Amino acid sequence: MALEGLLEGFQVAFSWQGIIFVLIGVVTGTLIGMMPGLGPISAIAIMIPITYGMNPSIALVMMAGVYYGAVFGGSTSSILLNAPGISGTVATAFDGYPMAQRGEAGKALAIAAVSSFVGGTVSVVLLMLFAPALAQVAVSFGPAQYFALMLLGLTAISSLSDGSTVKALIAATVGFIVATIGIDGQTGTNRYTFGNPNLMEGIDFLVIALGLFALAEVCALILTRKDRSLSKQSDIGNLKLNKSDFKEMRGPMTRQSFLGFLLGVLPGAGATIASFIGYISEKRIAKKPDEFGKGSVKGLSAPETANNAATSGAFVPLLSLGIPGSGTTAVMLGAFLALGIQPGPLLIQDRPDVFWGIIASMYIGNVFLLILNLPLIPYIAKILKISRPMLIALVITFSIIGVYSISFSTFDLYLLLAFGVLGYLMRLFSFPAPPFILAFILGGMMEQSFRQAMTASGGSMTVFIQDPISIALLVVSILSLAFGFIKRDNKQTNSQQQDDETLSR
Repeated sequence: MALEGLLEGFQVAFSWQGIIFVLIGVVTGTLIGMMPGLGPISAIAIMIPITYGMNPSIALVMMAGVYYGAVFGGSTSSILLNAPGISGTVATAFDGYPMAQRGEAGKALAIAAVSSFVGGTVSVVLLMLFAPALAQVAVSFGPAQYFALMLLGLTAISSLSDGSTVKALIAATVGFIVATIGIDGQTGTNRYTFGNPNLMEGIDFLVIALGLFALAEVCALILTRKDRSLSKQSDIGNLKLNKSDFKEMRGPMTRQSFLGFLLGVLPGAGATIASFIGYISEKRIAKKPDEFGKGSVKGLSAPETANNAATSGAFVPLLSLGIPGSGTTAVMLGAFLALGIQPGPLLIQDRPDVFWGIIASMYIGNVFLLILNLPLIPYIAKILKISRPMLIALVITFSIIGVYSISFSTFDLYLLLAFGVLGYLMRLFSFPAPPFILAFILGGMMEQSFRQAMTASGGSMTVFIQDPISIALLVVSILSLAFGFIKRDNKQTNSQQQDDETLSR
């Protein structure tokens, strides 16, 4: 039955209509993903009216292409401009942008393209094999398990900073505070709004991401405009990856393809958490963790593999249960319903052409993305050859357009400026920005999961230690945090010993 359905899906995907519309989808998604502010959610929402009257299978195959094409394209602005357009590519900038700064932009884009292709392809195979079974695993995660999973993600704060752990924790605390701004969805209480109606809906992720990363970078570029040592940043370098690069990428691509897919299957986790956990887990097991954040091949390959693997994984709960796993798949659910298709347990029986057609089309889409992006890297990377004043103007313009297109609010533009100044000051005083953005992203979801778990248990904290999954996640979280402090203390002790030895000579 499954084999017949899969063959029917391949017939849809390999028809001339299927191939053309997959191509249109991935090209559109890649172009939109490169622009900060126009992520996959906006792209799919815009294309829903365009699909009216189309064959539902072909229309959904095209929109799936837009989705994973946008995630693929989002890495470009992160690497070249340090301006992540979507939350799933924030971790890509940690090592991708330092590589571009030292004249290896072409190599960074090639690593991102290959890693994305591997992560996407492996996850499609896993999606084809385990979609119905994994849907049952996904529903076994309740609020307590999700809270423990988010806590595990937060223990990475010490891993996301090379300097003071205290400063990283301060940055994370501020990120938590910012995440709580707005009306409390459960009690209706205003939190940190100070009577300002513009803050009642909270602060959008893009305002913070573009402020802390893109505008902070603009401030640094302006202040170092006379520094000639940065002239090599305009070189894209060699595009070819050598054996050493592939050797370094092999481990992260293998591990994060599976881990990213599994995290993508969990409703609410998605590409963002997958990319952060992918980055953190590779740094934890790396022999040279100090290279992370300074242009590490592993540090770039891991989040790119994980976020693309999670993109395919997010289709498991959507197709098998009718439950959207992220904001983007929620819009995809709307697209399904607009086309008269009801995702859920009966989809695989009632519309195998749609269920298997989407899965089969991902094989073609990933090949298209690789074929299209690798030859285009020299042209895409030419953005770095733009003169510095022009580049500064472009980053500011794209940031303003990206933020204003979300809310059409001038107040958000003031917030963008404020977070840009805050990002530069954090950089100036060595406060790391990644813990801030991680705490902001996870803060809202953690609070919601915590409240749901407490409500379900009648206020008893024992709900978090009643299930083996949540217990295991909590234990790993504690060990992970403790290991981070111990490792840092040992590093400081060794550094002190080396200094003493140097002075005694």
